[in-house]
Amino acid sequence: MTELDKLRDELDVIDRQIVKLYADRMAVCEKVGDYKIETGKKVFDKERENDKLNGVIKDVQDDFLRKGLTELFEQLMAQSRKLQYQMLTKKGALGRLPFIGVDGLDGKNSRIVFQGTEGAYSQAAMYRYFGEDLNSFHVQTFRDAMEAIEEGAADYAVLPIENSSAGMVTEVYDLLVEFENYIVGDVVLPVEHALAGVEGTTLESIKRIYSHPQALMQSARYLDEHRDWQQIGVANTAVAAKKILEEKDVTQAAICSENAAKIYGLKVLEHKINYNDNNSTRFIIVTNQKIFLKDAKKISICFELAHESGSLYHMLSHFIYNDLNMTKIESRPVEGRAWEYRFFVDFEGNMSQGAVKNAIRGLREEAKSLKILGNY
Repeated sequence: MTELDKLRDELDVIDRQIVKLYADRMAVCEKVGDYKIETGKKVFDKERENDKLNGVIKDVQDDFLRKGLTELFEQLMAQSRKLQYQMLTKKGALGRLPFIGVDGLDGKNSRIVFQGTEGAYSQAAMYRYFGEDLNSFHVQTFRDAMEAIEEGAADYAVLPIENSSAGMVTEVYDLLVEFENYIVGDVVLPVEHALAGVEGTTLESIKRIYSHPQALMQSARYLDEHRDWQQIGVANTAVAAKKILEEKDVTQAAICSENAAKIYGLKVLEHKINYNDNNSTRFIIVTNQKIFLKDAKKISICFELAHESGSLYHMLSHFIYNDLNMTKIESRPVEGRAWEYRFFVDFEGNMSQGAVKNAIRGLREEAKSLKILGNY
């Protein structure tokens, strides 16, 4: 037997001892969980955990060991918490999340708002999700749409949330935090931008291009071939098309959908100018009611964390421990607090599932703040 084999045998002996001690520790943690359930004490006690960590390393001089032991005991205590959250779920002590399951959304007997004007991609997304036999109206801004459902002027709003090439629609993310409105559905719409102008407009006559900033970004490769054109952002691609029609100026053109060009009687000068053939936009359906479809499969949440090492790592561990598949994570700066961020996470699951309740309970207790944005 080589020296290395002997050392590995020694490690095996120690590891078996660790396994036994770990099992013993978790058995005690289970008793702690029973006590907390009986007495109504919170699972997460940050002050107690900090005291424990300080006690573990107070007599350890070696820096490497201090750091390693800190990480080890942080993990042990995190696993203890997760065990206790699962116990709460099994014993029905988690309660119900404040959302009501529904069989479907009644689009025909509802009022629906979308941002933009006739011909906007949001209108096309609305039709794709609800059908065209609708009572709908449009508003100028995303905020106007959120206010309309918050105030009850509309039952649902249709808003873009992300694009496959340009990324997240940051304003909508921020509005989801600001308003007490919730996502109840989503729909993906392929995006095909056209260059359109009034009769008589040619590529040579154009001096200014109007469109939504994301549409300009998505068409950047085409626009790089025409760097003498001034690019001007407007609220919506359909707004751009309407502006071109109203001003009837052959030096101006819009980047919009071919449907919008048709609605406003514009001539399509170039087809499919967005460079990504797989370009699509995901739209969300939002309401002011805390409801979710009973067959919903995805949950969106956002949370803020303490600005300290390892905080995000510990939050994300709740998804792993509960076997929940996280499909997306984004971050946005927290307004008024430099270098602090709010995280937006999508994961697979349904509000009725114990694993989801378990994870959300843990996330809520350990985050500075947490909001469920919707289950859809």
